[in-house]
Amino acid sequence: MGQKIQAVKGMNDLLPVAQKDFKLTSAFWQAFENTIAAWTRRFGYQQIRTPIVEQTGLFVRSIGEETDVVGKEMYTFADSNDKLNLSLRPEGTASCLRAVVEHNLLYNNPQKLWYSGPMFRRERPQKGRYRQFHQVGVEALGFDGPDIDAEMITMCADLWNELGIRQHLTLELNSLGNMAERSAHREALVAYLQQHEALLDEDSLRRLHTNPLRVLDTKNPTLQVMANAAPRLVDFLGAESRAHYQSLKTMLDGLGIAYVENPRLVRGLDYYNLTVFEWTTDKLGAQSTVCGGGRYNGLIEELGGKPTPAIGFAMGVERLLLLVQEYGCLKADGAPDVYAMHQGEGSVLAVLTVAEQLRHAGIDVYMHCGGQSLKAQMKKADASGARFALIVAQDEVANGTVTLKDMQGEHGQQTVAATDVITLLQEWKK
Repeated sequence: MGQKIQAVKGMNDLLPVAQKDFKLTSAFWQAFENTIAAWTRRFGYQQIRTPIVEQTGLFVRSIGEETDVVGKEMYTFADSNDKLNLSLRPEGTASCLRAVVEHNLLYNNPQKLWYSGPMFRRERPQKGRYRQFHQVGVEALGFDGPDIDAEMITMCADLWNELGIRQHLTLELNSLGNMAERSAHREALVAYLQQHEALLDEDSLRRLHTNPLRVLDTKNPTLQVMANAAPRLVDFLGAESRAHYQSLKTMLDGLGIAYVENPRLVRGLDYYNLTVFEWTTDKLGAQSTVCGGGRYNGLIEELGGKPTPAIGFAMGVERLLLLVQEYGCLKADGAPDVYAMHQGEGSVLAVLTVAEQLRHAGIDVYMHCGGQSLKAQMKKADASGARFALIVAQDEVANGTVTLKDMQGEHGQQTVAATDVITLLQEWKK
């Protein structure tokens, strides 16, 4: 017997049953995917699907060479045939925009797009954070007013309501201004941090000249007081940036969407400007951010397209579903409507025929295979969670009938002509 090979640490199998250290099931995940498909359709967003492998340069240019994602976390390898440097995608925005630019989707036509799928980052696995994780992302390209910012935040709020977790999430909001305003703030911030250089930890020292905004987002409690007193980007915003931010807040107030202004909210990737936001929770321990996003008005141009305003957000599926599983109302029923069983000569063909008729009528049927007594099959029918058991034995074969049993006991058990079973099932399901 060969040695067992296990999954890579931080990359999980999604099974029909919950695992000891990964409680999400495939039925629960599929129920979420169905919810997402209907939710994006209601808002008029269309799906885009991109490869999970891209040229490494795409992420270096879009995310930023000095970010933790590019510097430490990407899975990167050389393609020996094409002499390309490739990476597994660590996030979805860059791939989405690469496809939009490559296929000229913005030619006289703004786009509202969404995607979902696996992303990859080489970091220490912990609850809600994995090396292969999944995201749902939403991007609106070609819209420059604060109305689209408000729509995106409204989308999130609507989804949280549908999943039953709105009361466990807090919206944090900030504005990062434009490039010139950020540059002026960055200069003042670096000067301030250099005055307190003796206090900085290793991560903060590394970010001091490469990504100083991220120093303000430190999770080190000993740096909190220093970070709180640092120059605030909001104080460097010009009239246009302030107006955009104020208009967004006015819309959210009018919609009744509560938010907390967080001047230290910067997000972890370099491409953000103007509006940034996060939905956070105190129910998942250290991994508090469930969804985040903002504007990235210069990124499409950076990737070879024409200057185009853009905004988007992404949510971590595993982290979100942990919250939904514990506190939400998403129903995941992986059980079939009918468990079909059989015994005796000629019963297999008879039950196959009836099962196909039921499926064509929109009724889910699990058919027992492999023999066993009717008693043993009935135990499996009960364990399957099916509402109804369908039985074809010698009497049923001889008479052209089937026996239908309500496993919940409401309708008891009844034998009818095989041609009438669909009508009976539809009556019982009402």
